[in-house]
Parts: sequence; C-alpha cells; structure tokens
Amino acid sequence: MARHRSPQGRRAHLGPPLSAAMAAAGVGGAHRSISVPQLSSSLPARFVATVVTGGALAATAQHALAETLPAAADTAALRVAVEEMIGPRAPADVADVVIAPAVAPVAPEVVASADLPLADAASLVKAADLQRAAAEAAAAAAAEAARAAEQARLAEEARVAEQAKATAGGAVQMVTGRVTSGFGSRWGRAHQGLDIAAPIGTPIHVPLAGTVIDSGPASGFGQWVRVRHADGMVTVYGHINRSHVKKGQEVAAGEVIAEVGNRGRSTGPHLHIEVHTASGKKINPRPWLDEHGVRF
Repeated sequence: MARHRSPQGRRAHLGPPLSAAMAAAGVGGAHRSISVPQLSSSLPARFVATVVTGGALAATAQHALAETLPAAADTAALRVAVEEMIGPRAPADVADVVIAPAVAPVAPEVVASADLPLADAASLVKAADLQRAAAEAAAAAAAEAARAAEQARLAEEARVAEQAKATAGGAVQMVTGRVTSGFGSRWGRAHQGLDIAAPIGTPIHVPLAGTVIDSGPASGFGQWVRVRHADGMVTVYGHINRSHVKKGQEVAAGEVIAEVGNRGRSTGPHLHIEVHTASGKKINPRPWLDEHGVRF
C-alpha cells in the first residue's frame, strides 16, 4: 500500500526553496537538505566563482565578436550590440571588459609614405652588378689601350734602333743574308735581279730615301714594294712576307719597309731586289748598291 506524504512534510524535508543564484552555484539538490548555516557560509565563494566564470565567458565572446565585426568608432554602441547578442553585462562588481580595436592605428607619416615605390632587393643587386661590370669593362679597355700603346712604342723604338744600326758608318744594311743568285741568265732564262736568302720576317731597309709607288700583291712576286728615289731610279723588293708601308708614303734612308718572305714563285725565303732606271730599264743591282754604299 503506497504511502502519501503531505505537501507540508515534503517542504519541511527539502528546506526552503533556493534562489536562482544559489541553484547556479550548485547549492541544494533534489535529494539533499542543507541547513541554513551551511548555506550562508558557502554562498559567497561559490557566487563569486560563478560571476568570474561568467565574466570570462563574456569576455571571450566579446573578443571573438570584435574580430569578426568591423571596428566601431563608438565603443558604447559596440558594447550595447554585444550585450544584445550574448546577454546582459556582468554585475557591477566585476571589471568591465575593454575591447581593443581590431586594427592598430597607423602613424600619419607611414600612411603618407604608403604610395611611395619601395626599392626591390633584387633590382638593387642587379644594378650593383651592372655598375661593377661596367667598371670592370672600362678598366679592361683602358688596360688594353695601354698595352697597345706600349707595344707601338716598343715597335717604334725597335724600328729606330734597326734603322740606326743599318745606317751605322754612313751606309745602309739593306738586309742581312746571303746572295744565292745574281743578275743575268739562269736556267735558260734572264734573271733580272739579285736574290739574297734570309729567314722569313727578316727586316728589309730601303737603301735611299724616296716615295713608295706600289705596295701589295704582284704577279710572280706574290707581294712587293716599289720605291722611287730622288734621281728617278726605282728599287723593287719581291717575294716579301709583309709590307710596312703604303703607296704614296715618304720613306727615309734605312727605314724598314718590308719583311723577307717566300710568296709567289719562290723556292725558299729570300729577297729579290731589282733596280730600274728612270726610263724603265732593268740593270744589275750590285753595282748600283755598291755605288751607294749599301750592304747586304
């Protein structure tokens, strides 16, 4: 048979009803009765813990909302919007939560310079490399020019020294070599000059001052130089390896005009020298050279 408790008995057993704050603090229960002294002693600590916890949750929610909402100039309006979404503010004895702006303020000078072009590191490195390459190229060109000038100076000194050596004692050393064939008949044909054997590149000095009338290719000789002298006589230098003069150039006695070679119809390196009169007749070069004190 079921027992029935009176409403008065149930309330007496459970004790007085709890307030909403007490229930949130975990005070009381459906199957436990709490005395008044115990309730009064534990209420402040639990209540404060509940309020602090609720304030922290509210602060977290406000921070999340502040990151998603655009920055508002009016902080009070933003606070009202937050309270409408997450509920009323924490009690007055809990410190207010300050919502920081989502974006830090930017200094005016930074904003003013925001439109200025910024230097790119790669561009700066490239510009430095180009400057260095240009400086190195200029230095190399200057060094090459200096070397060329030095070579020209040495060549001129060598030419002057050779000329001085050739004209030592008042006579010109036309070429240093050995006579291998004279003027006259040779192998059934007329040989109209004087052959002087010498290594390729041996300098050839003009015996008398004059004017170059030919310098370059010549049939049979390969390359030649012809010089007309003051008395009208013409000297011819054949089979040369290289000419050092140009047509129309004035040359002095003893000046280097060419190098011994082996061009054209030649059986070995040598100089073929001819002497022509003003009328064009070819004469024996030896007497004419001896007359002018030319050595060979």
